[in-house]
Amino acid sequence: MKYVVVSGGVISGIGKGVLASSTGLLFKTLGFRVTSIKIDPYMNIDAGTMSPLEHGECFVLNDGGEVDLDLGNYERYLNITLTRDHNITTGKIYSHVIEKERNGDYLGKTVQVVPHITNAIQDWVERVSRVPVDDSGLEPEICIVELGGTVGDIESAPFVEALRQFQFRVGPENFALIHVSLVPVIHGEQKTKPTQAAIKDLRSLGLTPDMIACRCQEELEAGTIEKIGMFCHVGPNQVIAVHDVNSTYHVPLLLKEQKMMKYLQKKLALENVQLPTEALSKGEQLLIKWRKLTSSHDKSFESVTIALVGKYTHLKDSYLSVIKSLEHASMKCHRRLKIEWVESTDLEEETKISNLSNYHKAWHYVCQADGILVPGGFGSRGIEGMVAAAKYARENDVPYLGICLGLQIAVIEFVRNVLGYEKSTSMEFDPETDEATASVVYMPDVDQIKLGGTMRLGIHETKFVADTDWSVLKKLYGGASSVYERHRHRYEVNPKLVGEIEAKGLKFIGKDETEQRMEMLELKGHKFLCGTQYHPEYISKVLDPSRPFVGLIASASGILEDILSSDDLDYKGEF
Repeated sequence: MKYVVVSGGVISGIGKGVLASSTGLLFKTLGFRVTSIKIDPYMNIDAGTMSPLEHGECFVLNDGGEVDLDLGNYERYLNITLTRDHNITTGKIYSHVIEKERNGDYLGKTVQVVPHITNAIQDWVERVSRVPVDDSGLEPEICIVELGGTVGDIESAPFVEALRQFQFRVGPENFALIHVSLVPVIHGEQKTKPTQAAIKDLRSLGLTPDMIACRCQEELEAGTIEKIGMFCHVGPNQVIAVHDVNSTYHVPLLLKEQKMMKYLQKKLALENVQLPTEALSKGEQLLIKWRKLTSSHDKSFESVTIALVGKYTHLKDSYLSVIKSLEHASMKCHRRLKIEWVESTDLEEETKISNLSNYHKAWHYVCQADGILVPGGFGSRGIEGMVAAAKYARENDVPYLGICLGLQIAVIEFVRNVLGYEKSTSMEFDPETDEATASVVYMPDVDQIKLGGTMRLGIHETKFVADTDWSVLKKLYGGASSVYERHRHRYEVNPKLVGEIEAKGLKFIGKDETEQRMEMLELKGHKFLCGTQYHPEYISKVLDPSRPFVGLIASASGILEDILSSDDLDYKGEF
């Protein structure tokens, strides 16, 4: 097993996740099997109870693991399926060690950060790195380990020490470290001091970078590269310039152009490794597809505008998988994507009174958009604005996609304005509402008190009901009889109202394994008004975009029939 560790300095949010994913992709283009591990130094057990405005999106895996959003990047780039154990947190490690201590596994020794915590981290990395993550079912050959946060922060100290020890545990020929740093441009001059200081801190902790990836707004000058190499004690070929490009999908090609893999192959003693012909061919095809994708994206001139009506729009990372899925679908449809961010509260009548400018601006974005998307979310804030957007989409034949909460919003709007139950809402927003007319109710099989890991999570089957050959969603899934998608919710459509709703034309075309829970909806006769109780964005891949998102973008672009008549909509599912 070869390990490539990606760490970061100077500031957080510098792009370690994209660089780690891009490095893994380049190893795959060489024919290697690749896996990824993300280390998050926070004390939480997982990301499940964290506010989207606190830490960005919570990404959900097949096994129901609620993890850091960077694992979504790994899955999207590498086309792999990770587990909850691929996300290591301080909370998980300390819980593991304390449980062993309570069981007497340490035989009376004093339990300390070194060696017990650091050993637990190393054991975890070694164990999880060998878990098969792709359709081959074989053990990976390369493991990309991303160390979250910024080197030097107090909470990351045990992990840095563990990795310092780990390089000797696995051997120098099996360990490489890439440190991502920032090169700011001040008054037109590229400054190297922050990178020098970051590398000095890293070395003082016992880790020496094999490569330094320098993030900069513009291309690095030759003099800047030479200066970093000299003062950071690395060769110029070990300094990688990662400047701003058209999209993050261009980053792997940018790294390849700088011969990054040539150095890593030498460092990890991979130059003379003989891989099967099939693996080499598969890697070459992957590179060809990736080049074709980025090239066609650069040549796309027609645009499509989607109004994303959400409640966490102040931190766009809250909807990272949704953004990426829209990008994947737009590239599939050869369109340049423009997202108009609409804070749902700005669409409400209260905002009209308190801030007329924001109200008119928000409605301008909604009315000018080619399509409307309402993503998932929790709590009552901004709900009435979402309902208003769904009403506008239904009445004006504007393409609409509702995800999780967005599906429930479409149902609430329909029940109020078509069925006539004007006060109907979700029991999430009003627990005292009349259950007989509530559009959305609490699922009876989930914990209503304990919040961590108690929702309906992970991969579940959704079956298309009979007589749905007319359904656009079913056609997008290639006519499959059922689909496997990931879930994260506590509430469901009220089964008592399903008959009345369907009688008026809003059809629940997909149900769960028991055929009791509503999973997909579609308005018959509308250009594209669809909703999914599951989160299709969680399994969207760069080269295999999510089907509901393709439907939204294609419909909003006026090319839905062309997409449906294409010959590449065979749905393989998650298994």
